[in-house]
Amino acid sequence: MVAFEPSDPGFADRVRKSYARQQIMAFIGAELVELRPGYCEIHLPYRPELSQQDGFFHAGIISTIADSAGGYASYTLMAADTRVLTVEYKMNLLAPARGERLIARGQVIKNGRTLVIAKADVGAIQDGEETPCATLLGTLISLADNTNR
Repeated sequence: MVAFEPSDPGFADRVRKSYARQQIMAFIGAELVELRPGYCEIHLPYRPELSQQDGFFHAGIISTIADSAGGYASYTLMAADTRVLTVEYKMNLLAPARGERLIARGQVIKNGRTLVIAKADVGAIQDGEETPCATLLGTLISLADNTNR
């Protein structure tokens, strides 16, 4: 794992404030659990409302937390006066996501001046055992923050 140095010493507060503004994460009950330079971990407890027809976590829900984990891992390395947006991602579903919760672990692979490449691996926890259920590879962009937040 590559060790990254954040350009903003206050990155954790900035990232947590941005995460708190994401209405979707509150709506589905996802929690930002761990944050460090180039890394973000998000947990999501199971609820039937988040499932598909067979009772597994829905692929759209898995994608939502994976995208955010990769995005916020990237945002930890961006300048204080920026915001982050996903440019694209590819998601592979590896196994049905069944269990009590999901864990999405986002990790920066390559930190560029404008574009960041990140991955996010998602595991489903059932009876204390973790099964890899998805992996995401994404490109994120650092934009000037002109939102006055």
